[in-house]
Amino acid sequence: MKTTYILRKEVDNAYLVRERDRRRRRELLAILAVAAPVGLCLLVYIWTHLQVLQTGYRIDRLRRQLHVMSQQERHLGLEAAHLASPGRIEAAAMADLGMIPLKPHQVITLEVVRP
Repeated sequence: MKTTYILRKEVDNAYLVRERDRRRRRELLAILAVAAPVGLCLLVYIWTHLQVLQTGYRIDRLRRQLHVMSQQERHLGLEAAHLASPGRIEAAAMADLGMIPLKPHQVITLEVVRP
C-alpha cells in the first residue's frame, strides 16, 4: 500500500509588488481616445434631439392655446356686438330704467357754426 502525503505550504504575498503593464495602459488610452469623441458626439446628438422634441411639444401646446384664445376672442367679439346693439340698449333702457321713447318735439338739434 502506497501512502501519499501532501504538505501544504502557506504563500505570503505581502512582499510582492505588482508591476504596471505599460502596453495595456497604452491600449486603454487608445480605446479611450477613440471612444471619447464618439461618446461625446452621441451625447450631443441625443441632447439636440431632446431639445427638438421639447420645442415641438412647446409649439404644439402654444398652438392649442392660440386656438382656444382665438375662440374666446371670437366669442367675446360676438358678445360685445350683441351687448352694443341699439335695439338691446333701447329695450334695456325701457325695461330696467323706465325710460320712454322721445317725441319729435322733445328733440333739440344744434347747428355747428364754423368761423
